[in-house]
Amino acid sequence: MARVAARLSANGEQSSHPVDEVLPLPKLALYGFQHVLAFYAGAVIVPIIVGSALKLSPEQLVYLINADLFTCGIASIIQAWGIGRVGARLPLIQGVTFTAVSPMIAIGLGAGGGTAALLVIYGAVITAGIATFAFAWLPPKAFRAVMRLFPPVVTGTVITVLGIVLIPVGLRDAVGGATTVGDGGVPTQLAYAGGTMLFILALMKFGGPFLRSIGILLGLVGGTVVAALLGDVEFGGVSTADWVGVTTPFHFGAPKFEWFPIVLMLIVMLITMVETTGDTYAVGDIVGKDVDSETVARALRADGAATALGGVLNSFPYVAFAENVGLVRMTKVKSRFVVVAAGVFMIVLGLLPKAAAIVAAVPHGVLGGAATVMFGMVALAGIQTLAKVDLKEEKNALVVGVSLAFALFPATVPLYFDEHMDADLSSLLNSGVTLGATAAIVLNLVFNGLGKDDAHGPRVEIPAPAAAPAAERAGSPAAESAEPATAGGAEEAGTTPAP
Repeated sequence: MARVAARLSANGEQSSHPVDEVLPLPKLALYGFQHVLAFYAGAVIVPIIVGSALKLSPEQLVYLINADLFTCGIASIIQAWGIGRVGARLPLIQGVTFTAVSPMIAIGLGAGGGTAALLVIYGAVITAGIATFAFAWLPPKAFRAVMRLFPPVVTGTVITVLGIVLIPVGLRDAVGGATTVGDGGVPTQLAYAGGTMLFILALMKFGGPFLRSIGILLGLVGGTVVAALLGDVEFGGVSTADWVGVTTPFHFGAPKFEWFPIVLMLIVMLITMVETTGDTYAVGDIVGKDVDSETVARALRADGAATALGGVLNSFPYVAFAENVGLVRMTKVKSRFVVVAAGVFMIVLGLLPKAAAIVAAVPHGVLGGAATVMFGMVALAGIQTLAKVDLKEEKNALVVGVSLAFALFPATVPLYFDEHMDADLSSLLNSGVTLGATAAIVLNLVFNGLGKDDAHGPRVEIPAPAAAPAAERAGSPAAESAEPATAGGAEEAGTTPAP
């Protein structure tokens, strides 16, 4: 049974821009650019942190940033547009995962730093990407069996953890950036953050549908204009940046494949798979599109392909970005082609260092004000997923509560891991996302065991015999508009399960 084009979203509001609607070009460009601005700080921070830790030159850092943006654009287009059975065809932006930062620094420092370290990192990234891509091609029954590890109590907890872990990132930007936190922050930057946040909230409260849909973009532009008028925007990097910079495969040399870095990166990709799984279900709820195990498999194939491509194009592991899931929820612009437009913008930015430098000139405080709002919405998306869970059941409540506690430990006692653990183990565990996700999976297995099937499966409203042919026509137009139902979802709804 084909879905109608416009349908109710998870919060009961009618979507003005359904997921498969191609918007007029001006709107695509505007909404797409908003996604880029919302995503930009998170996109560039990983190559900056890793490159700085490995003591790369400023020119090499700029190259890493441009390579990252270029690859992000390609990866986002693959995820949102879809190529065959690769890509979820949902408004999911692909970005470099924060989970990989500490492990990559550990790998790089173990390899001696510099560009030689990048070659070892890229060997591990390429291998992990190929492994993730291959995993997502498991036979349907085997893949659904794996998805039993990720019921709503797990994915909802992971998304909530992502939001909670990211909120301090936004707050650190709000006071002037991570380097100023130890000094108490910069009051003027906090003023910019507060002004930007208030402006966005005012638009959401009093603006019309169109203004609300571009509230984050207007907040970033308005905050930057105010900061520029007060002399707090530095455009020096624009004049020194090149006009054109082309990313070429294996720019720093041929990758090196070493077993321990590969094992470490495979563990990282396991965590990112949980992130992408949760984000896929969350954005499916937001846009009102059923998500089943095949949709998740397509999303993970895009993750794997993007990660392997990242290793080739001098970038890092990729994941569906939770920040932009929060943006979709805030703006209610649900068309996946907006993300395709954002991907085109990112490719252009990856080729034009001067254009990227202009976007990079947005003050920390302005970025922090907008980011804090979005990261809060990410946590809310996780809470919405947890609304499917019976939290009056003590076992489920323990899974959520204890996992959140584990996730906050690295932020609360950041030096514990470095002081009392082996460097390799510390690089893996000193991450709230890693600890929180691992705790959620393990505790759910301990208290609830494995579910009967993929617990996120969509509800079917028609008898199984009528649904079966649509499920069998993989790759046909009908199959694109009507996802196959899973048994687990049907059983939960009390309807007839699809075979």
